[in-house]
Amino acid sequence: MIAKTPKAPYFAVIFTSQRTAEEKGYGNMAEKMAEMAEKQDGFLGYESVTDEKLGITVSYWSSVESIKAWKDQTDHAVAQKKGKSDWYQAFKVRICQVVRDYDFTV
Repeated sequence: MIAKTPKAPYFAVIFTSQRTAEEKGYGNMAEKMAEMAEKQDGFLGYESVTDEKLGITVSYWSSVESIKAWKDQTDHAVAQKKGKSDWYQAFKVRICQVVRDYDFTV
């Protein structure tokens, strides 16, 4: 589903990851993190796609400060550590400012 975002400017966090074979608890943790992110101040929405080898999640935020608060959120920090130790063989985080957007709908 395409996230409904406000008029630009706003910010995007692009999280690209390569998974390990380890599955234990990943799905539950991913669900929990999505639910928690939605409750964070400044959260605007997200989009996520994945296949067996690559995942891309883009989350949208009202400010850089709200992104930092989410990064530092206690449960999210625990999930990040678990990701590094068990679930990801590599990942990259990119933080961008959206300066313009437009859409098309049938």
